[in-house]
Amino acid sequence: MRALVQRVTSAEVRVEGAVIGRTGPGLLVLVCTMQGDGTAEAEALAARVVKLRIFRDEAGRMNRSLLDTGGGALVVSQFTLAADTRRGNRPGFSAAAPPDEGQRLYEHFAQALAGHGVAVETGAFGADMAVALVNDGPVTIWLEVQGG
Repeated sequence: MRALVQRVTSAEVRVEGAVIGRTGPGLLVLVCTMQGDGTAEAEALAARVVKLRIFRDEAGRMNRSLLDTGGGALVVSQFTLAADTRRGNRPGFSAAAPPDEGQRLYEHFAQALAGHGVAVETGAFGADMAVALVNDGPVTIWLEVQGG
């Protein structure tokens, strides 16, 4: 399972012009379920996201986690994180999980984040979404959890 995590002061997602999810200070998490992923990967990724120390402490160092700050998370599905660009100019997405499985694990990931006590809002799986954010820093981190 893959995630692109962005520290934000705010973020929102719109579908057909209507805001369906937003967060204030916290994280925008773009998530992609890969072939072979299961609930264990979703839960492990959620645990890594909430513990990732990328928020400033009193000294201005990145030393605090989402759990430490009490920030929220906006979780948006993004199968294009599975892009294989090794050949030609058109990315391939065959490494992404099938849509039904992807949706199930995306929702499980969001629930796992919420289970850690984080306020979570989501986008709409498979929808054409417009995501707006104010990246704080900017801080953008790539995470990947693979089954064993």
